[in-house]
Amino acid sequence: MQDGIAFSERNFFKNLLSEEEIRELAGYASVSEIFSWHSPAVKKLGADPASMGDDGLIELMLKEPRLIRRPLFRVGAKLIIGASPDSLANL
Repeated sequence: MQDGIAFSERNFFKNLLSEEEIRELAGYASVSEIFSWHSPAVKKLGADPASMGDDGLIELMLKEPRLIRRPLFRVGAKLIIGASPDSLANL
């Protein structure tokens, strides 16, 4: 609990997300919204994510968790993606 708010924290580099969990997150936002398009890992993998559908993007995120945008906050039925002041204001 921090500042009176109960939460659970997960380091998904140490505790990887499963395909099912990524698809569940995509139920709150689109796969493309949780994919980190500008991550250096995209170039490192030599992939062209712009030509991929959701399944291809999920496969890349499973191989390389750095391709999942961070932080992710799930509050009830809402998913807040990223740490920009605008997204954090939605908490």
